[in-house]
Amino acid sequence: MRLVATTIIALRALRRNKMRSVLTALGMIIGVGAVIAMVSIGNGAKSQVENAIANLGQNVVSVFPGSVSTSGARGGWGSASTLTPDDAIAIQREISGVIAVSPETRDRAQVLANGLNWNTTIYGESPDFPVIRSWNVSEGAMFTDADVRSAAKVAVIGQTIADQIFPGSAPVGQTIRIRNLPFKVIGVLASKGFNYFGTDQDDAVIVPYTSAMRRITKRTTLSTILIQAAAKDQMFRIQQETTDLLQQRRSGRDPDFTVRNQLELAEAATSTTRTMTALLGAIASVSLIVGGIGIMNIMLVSVTERTREIGIRLAIGAHDRDIRLQFLLEAMVLSLMGGTLGILLGIASSQIVSAVNGWPVLVSTSAVIVAFVFSGAVGIIFGFYPAHKAAQLDPIEALRFE
Repeated sequence: MRLVATTIIALRALRRNKMRSVLTALGMIIGVGAVIAMVSIGNGAKSQVENAIANLGQNVVSVFPGSVSTSGARGGWGSASTLTPDDAIAIQREISGVIAVSPETRDRAQVLANGLNWNTTIYGESPDFPVIRSWNVSEGAMFTDADVRSAAKVAVIGQTIADQIFPGSAPVGQTIRIRNLPFKVIGVLASKGFNYFGTDQDDAVIVPYTSAMRRITKRTTLSTILIQAAAKDQMFRIQQETTDLLQQRRSGRDPDFTVRNQLELAEAATSTTRTMTALLGAIASVSLIVGGIGIMNIMLVSVTERTREIGIRLAIGAHDRDIRLQFLLEAMVLSLMGGTLGILLGIASSQIVSAVNGWPVLVSTSAVIVAFVFSGAVGIIFGFYPAHKAAQLDPIEALRFE
């Protein structure tokens, strides 16, 4: 009953000075609102980057050519093109948890059809490529293993190629020429747009890697080997086993390849957005401290104004802890009220920013909970000194106060 009575007295005191209470809570409202808005915008940017990385495929491990030194001349990463289709076959055959592998070659060439031409990237891939990259074929079909074995002159094109070479007509069944070689279009990939690196993913022609190597590039080595793991938690194991296998196949020579997994790429890509989110949140949190100082200031003023009231309560039997609890409750009510309204303001502000500027926002439940708890903690921390000062007043001196 004592707690209930003290709470009623605290609320009654706040209600007597409605305007002052609202203005005092305003610092907390702005502080919490700024934190929620900044963190939501930062989380939205992080989510957008993660989605862009996921757009490159699911659970992907990639093998790239390494560096090479010749007669003292040291080449950079990618200069040692020693990856072969046999390496890709060995990875798929000998490493458990690998569900798809695509030996990849890349080259640029002019594509011609219908009196039109377009310079684009020619990818040599396996039939597993759409599975690895999570990329659907919207028209027609992907080429098959039989096409790979026979180095068939068939191609699957991206939406940009379809728009540029076959405007207003169906591409499937038509023929394109790549370096004067005819390739039959058997499929069109669904549009993916630009990736995280700013490259138009739809500006591509996909052919069997054997066709690319024997007919187009005349090369015997690969640009990349794409590997898809069965699950995310197997990616690091597959990465290590791939490194060991390829090193074994090279009879212990210095590594001329590098193996990376998608989690590493995602970590590198999102580290900047995480840092920016933390920085924005920290800057916005300063206003919470300012709001807490405002609460302390107004509570000290309140203690001074109500000195006689405190003296009367102490004289008629109130304990020190009752006075301390009353002023602590007043400070907590102010801060929690400000925190609640600040949360609503932050969510509304982030949605308005998203609607006006087109920025992605993601309101985090954990951020909302932390902001609410932190606002309550601010009320306790900054309200304790005024409450303690009020509880330590001498009743006789307090009654004499004018």
